[in-house]
Amino acid sequence: MLDVDFFRRWLRAAAAAVEREAGRLTELDSAIGDADHGSNLQRGFRAVTAALESEPPETPGATLILAGRQLISTVGGASGPLYGTLLRRTGKALGDSAEVTAEQLAEALGAGVAAVAQLGGAKAGDKTMIDALEPAVAALGTSFAAAATAADEGAVATVPLLARKGRASYLGERSIGHQDPGATSSALLIAALAATAGE
Repeated sequence: MLDVDFFRRWLRAAAAAVEREAGRLTELDSAIGDADHGSNLQRGFRAVTAALESEPPETPGATLILAGRQLISTVGGASGPLYGTLLRRTGKALGDSAEVTAEQLAEALGAGVAAVAQLGGAKAGDKTMIDALEPAVAALGTSFAAAATAADEGAVATVPLLARKGRASYLGERSIGHQDPGATSSALLIAALAATAGE
């Protein structure tokens, strides 16, 4: 069973991964975006960490809802609303339970990813975070490690794609040959989840 402590550790691990990889995320974003993805997420996850310290929620769902709210209010660009929606919707789907199963988390995360797809109007193959998140959710039924691998492979698979949504879509053919920063940061989030589960 996954309790509130597990979710706090997951978000702290995600924040640490964003700190570590911020430069790389911004570098990826400089090729096909506004060159601010890493710094934006860094600011957002620092706010998440601070909020979890100052007012720790009592349930897994409330933890994700708080994190989502922080990201929406502190992250610029499209990333804030998209990541915020992902975590808030997942948190709402988990409800008020003190503990959840891995299956319940997979189902809730599926609802979160569907909400992101709806908000951004993106689907798999559009060269967005959906390309990492959808395969991760599908693989989560197998294991956390499988989900991390699927997310990573999904992010790498965005390289040859033509961007159809988001800032990168303005570049048309020039978006081909670059890894999508949103898919890459999404893979970091899932890798942090797998690492937390493996502790």
